[in-house]
Amino acid sequence: MTRTQGYDVEAIRKDFPVLARSVAGGHPLVYLDSANTSQKPRQVVEAIERHYLEHNANVARAMHQLGAEATAAFEGGRDKIAQFIGAPSRDEVIFTKNASEALNLVARVLGDVGTVGPGDEIVISQMEHHSNIVPWQLLAERTGATLRWFGVTDEGRLDLDDLDTLVNERTKIVSLTWVSNMLGTINPLDVVIARAHQVGALVAVDASQAVPQIPVDVASLGADFVAFTGHKMVGPTGIGVLWGRYDLLASLPPFLGGGEMIETVTMERSTFAAPPHRFEAGTPPIAQAAGLGAAVDYLTALGMENVAAHEQAITAHALERLQEIDGLTIVGPREPVDRGGAISFALDGVHPHDVAQLLDSRGVAVRAGHHCAKPAHRRFGVQSTTRASFYLYTTEAEIDALVEAIRHTQRYFKVS
Repeated sequence: MTRTQGYDVEAIRKDFPVLARSVAGGHPLVYLDSANTSQKPRQVVEAIERHYLEHNANVARAMHQLGAEATAAFEGGRDKIAQFIGAPSRDEVIFTKNASEALNLVARVLGDVGTVGPGDEIVISQMEHHSNIVPWQLLAERTGATLRWFGVTDEGRLDLDDLDTLVNERTKIVSLTWVSNMLGTINPLDVVIARAHQVGALVAVDASQAVPQIPVDVASLGADFVAFTGHKMVGPTGIGVLWGRYDLLASLPPFLGGGEMIETVTMERSTFAAPPHRFEAGTPPIAQAAGLGAAVDYLTALGMENVAAHEQAITAHALERLQEIDGLTIVGPREPVDRGGAISFALDGVHPHDVAQLLDSRGVAVRAGHHCAKPAHRRFGVQSTTRASFYLYTTEAEIDALVEAIRHTQRYFKVS
């Protein structure tokens, strides 16, 4: 059992009833797919249930007590998120459906105000999730801008050798992942952000894998936008967050039109609310915001420094054990330095989907495929990989179960 001082994994696991399940004909569930979605503790589920059973109403529109309670829960979730990520103002926190919508929001509204045009450049990287590739491709197509990207080294690190030429006076937007969902790499954002701002470019960060794993302070990070999602940080699905500098948000047009995002509406024209409500058209994810607030409370009580230390320790153990297996190749950094808790690997002679199926037959839940990161897979010459990903409730015993299930898979396919 892995322990960080003051951090009791077995006690934490009791908050997650699903982790006590048996699956696949009686095998204990070994859930190693948290980079895809994390499990939810009782506290989060109960907060959502309590909202629906006791406080359900729409926000900001009902002049009754339930409406006031629903509004307090929704806006309280915003307050908690702002504090959790070190936002200078709660009005910089915008609720979205997920991180993908948050990144699409940024790409759309920046295009609408003419931030980029023909001859301008947008810079991303080869290791991005599709959600941080496709919106920028669409923006480049709409505006005539050019999309460029950082390469990835053989070790799975961001290739910064051409930083000063790649990010130049033509660059208007740089958008990078903080922690790769496929490679596990933690990127040196400070270096890239400094260069981008030196040439006057805006910086967006996909923090979907970072916010759940490491302490985050957006004020000190220095980026202009940060996107992440609730369901990877022990929160509910259906809610994400876009943080942006208030002065920048206030200068941008709405993303969607509808109720709640307006100031006044006549048949001839409309004016719009100040951020964040300008970007939150229609009935928002009210119960989800209450649940995400409970998730923030849960993570805060554990301490994100403790979560990060546990993640690093469990990942180090996994890297060590996986490298003991002949015929297994880790795609990405093989040292636990500047690395998150997702490890993608290929197993000689066995397709990743077959690996995942055989592991599942032993109760070990992993992901197989391209993990919404096809360009990164192409960079390493593989169509797909198997990915094991860990979180605050993962134990060394579960890593050992993973290793034994992989060895079973090799024996089954007679490749050991």
